[in-house]
Amino acid sequence: MKKTLKILVTILPFLYMIAIWIMSSKPDDIILDLPSSSVDRFIKEALHLVEFAILYILFVSALAINQKLKPGFSLAAAIIAGLYGIVDEYHQSFIPYRSASLIDVAKDIIGVLAVYFHVQYHYFKHTRGFLTLIEKFGEKK
Repeated sequence: MKKTLKILVTILPFLYMIAIWIMSSKPDDIILDLPSSSVDRFIKEALHLVEFAILYILFVSALAINQKLKPGFSLAAAIIAGLYGIVDEYHQSFIPYRSASLIDVAKDIIGVLAVYFHVQYHYFKHTRGFLTLIEKFGEKK
């Protein structure tokens, strides 16, 4: 079971990237359609921050469970997650009823950076947090 979980955590960022791509290929009201348009718009705009922060978390979790999480790889994961946000926005520009904007790209990158700096402080500087638990789970005994 431990090996299965390790494989799952390792491939999860890529599965999540596929899910982002599929969701971005749909009209903007396909996932969340609340009665109040202002609440609906606020939640959808806030999801940009969360969506790519989660992608970065999944990348560093995959690195941690494989004992590969180092500052350089953490930075690379942040860059990849941010670049995927840019690619996703570009992709949306070709989808009917979707739009792409620099504001959305900025929100994607801010979400990644928020978690990146959290990881820098808690994991690398103080050796604590959820990544230390994931790393220990992946250790061979």
